[in-house]
Amino acid sequence: MTADTREPGSQAAGNRDLLPVPRSQRTFTAWDMAGLWVGLVTGVPSYYIAGSLVEEGMAWWQGISIVVAAKAVLLFPLLLAAAPGTRYGIPFPILARAAFGVRGAHVPALLRALVACGWFGIESWIGGQAFFLLLPSSLRSSSLSRPLPWLATSPLELACFLLFWLAQLAVVWRGMRGIRLLEKYSAPILVLLAGLLLAWAYVRAGGFGPMLSEPPRLTWPQFWALFFPSLTANVGSWAAVMLSISDFSRYARSQADQVLGQLGLPLFMGSFAFVGLAVTSATETIFGRLISDPIELLSQIGSTFAKILAIPGITLAILTTNIPANVVAPANALVSLSPSTFSFKSGALLTALIGIAFQPWRIYNSPDSFVYTWLVGYSAVMGPLAGILLTDYYVLRHAVLDVDELYSTIPDGVYYYRGGYNVVAMVTLVVSIVPIVPGFLHKLGMLESTPVPLIFIYNIGWFYGFFSSGLVYLALSRWKWLNGGSSRTAASSSSSSHSLMDGLLGDVKN
Repeated sequence: MTADTREPGSQAAGNRDLLPVPRSQRTFTAWDMAGLWVGLVTGVPSYYIAGSLVEEGMAWWQGISIVVAAKAVLLFPLLLAAAPGTRYGIPFPILARAAFGVRGAHVPALLRALVACGWFGIESWIGGQAFFLLLPSSLRSSSLSRPLPWLATSPLELACFLLFWLAQLAVVWRGMRGIRLLEKYSAPILVLLAGLLLAWAYVRAGGFGPMLSEPPRLTWPQFWALFFPSLTANVGSWAAVMLSISDFSRYARSQADQVLGQLGLPLFMGSFAFVGLAVTSATETIFGRLISDPIELLSQIGSTFAKILAIPGITLAILTTNIPANVVAPANALVSLSPSTFSFKSGALLTALIGIAFQPWRIYNSPDSFVYTWLVGYSAVMGPLAGILLTDYYVLRHAVLDVDELYSTIPDGVYYYRGGYNVVAMVTLVVSIVPIVPGFLHKLGMLESTPVPLIFIYNIGWFYGFFSSGLVYLALSRWKWLNGGSSRTAASSSSSSHSLMDGLLGDVKN
């Protein structure tokens, strides 16, 4: 079956937010897709993740090598995951039904949504910290700024966080149109602001020589011990967006537009990472200590003019990352879970509320808790989900889906499996995640005695999960009895056959 522009009929399960995007509304060009990624990667967390590598003891060139390598690794599965969205115009919660079943798809959609809720809280906390810096120094030094032990933050900082949290809802309320307008006009502004920050560090440090002179403080054994979790964290930072990229690629005009627009990801990320790495290295020369958090750096600069210029830039950077990356996926997941209860807007509101419950100030407290616990930890779940989805779509189904059947909930439907769940996908997900759990618990300090191989598996959690899940899913799919003796895990209802590259690059005009 080729790309289908029909709306699902009476068997459709979902409201209009989840229906295939009509051909007339698929207007994203390559520039729009590139602008989306420029807006996504040009943000405080990306800067902080890169800068933390220098803070952990790496030289700038070691750090940028890890960042670029991670994005190059992520690029191919990203393009593969985007292709079905562009071809069929369907969002991630609907695409997941092919592999997990019409009911089982709620599992990957909600797991993806949970990660997005955490990220929404983290980004909102960073925005609140930017608001906090605008307050008069007398207020910032008052008793309201003293952390409460039970809360782990101060009442004033919490108030700034909630204020920024509310400000974002105004943009969300405009739906995808508001998001697209924000991305379109913000990208060049963000690039300009990043350039200004780099220029400031260049002048204050006395040129690139002093900026980039910070030598590595790690021995080679120490570097390689940090290399793998750092690589995994940098893959993990965008692994959740990669998984649900069809939420955006469904609006692309063609496969050529989505591919060309996203090919620059390693370049976009590498360029912005260089700013984070170079400026962080320069802070050693300028302030006598390394500062990887740009919000803390801004407080050290102290200039009122710098704050007036930088705070709107930081706010814009957070909005262009937080709303597309961390609102769209969970809102769509909630709509898919209960179409009669949730709309895109109400789903976004619940996402924002759960983001508060994550207490993001605890996660963003240090590079260890943010980079090596949060990023590495959740990537161990995103990897298996991606492995299952891509193996199912490209290897078993040869890039062919029946769109009407994806919206069907009748028991003999192609994607109904056993009671609406694909047992093979569920078993594969559990089997792929379990070996990573001991290392995660060890990282949290909940499990002291952990074998070194299990710690290493945690440190490469995304890679282990991605490849092991693909192999396990492929092997178990041969056991037809797991899904009621049906052959539907091995092929779609169409008899068409396509290669992997056909699935990615085919239907270019569609």
